[in-house]
Amino acid sequence: MSRRPRRSARALFTATLLLSEAMVVLFAGLVAYGLRLAPVREIVLGGAVLALWSVVAGALVRRGTVGYVLGSVLQVALIATGLVVPMMFAVGGIFAVLWLVSLRVGGQIDAERVVREDAEREYEQRHGAGDAAAAG
Repeated sequence: MSRRPRRSARALFTATLLLSEAMVVLFAGLVAYGLRLAPVREIVLGGAVLALWSVVAGALVRRGTVGYVLGSVLQVALIATGLVVPMMFAVGGIFAVLWLVSLRVGGQIDAERVVREDAEREYEQRHGAGDAAAAG
């Protein structure tokens, strides 16, 4: 019986969060535009850069550490958008906390999954593959 490789919970959590941040950046840009907080060109350019950065980082977390580094730096940039839209200090802070939780809890889930799979493998070796398939 062949099992397909499991996806990392950490990568799944952080990628989901980063894609959510891309949408929040776009909505924050609409707020900045509606309140005339900055010139339109700067709002569009800044929002597009941050949203693209978020999407790219979300795609890269599945490929290695560069996505996590880009995502971590993005959290700081998102908080800094509070200089233009003051409410983004709070929203960016919330996303930064969620980022840290995603990293920590996702890593714990991945570590526990490895331990469980090792225990399953050891059980199958001791009791035979037929007994394990019949039991579960």
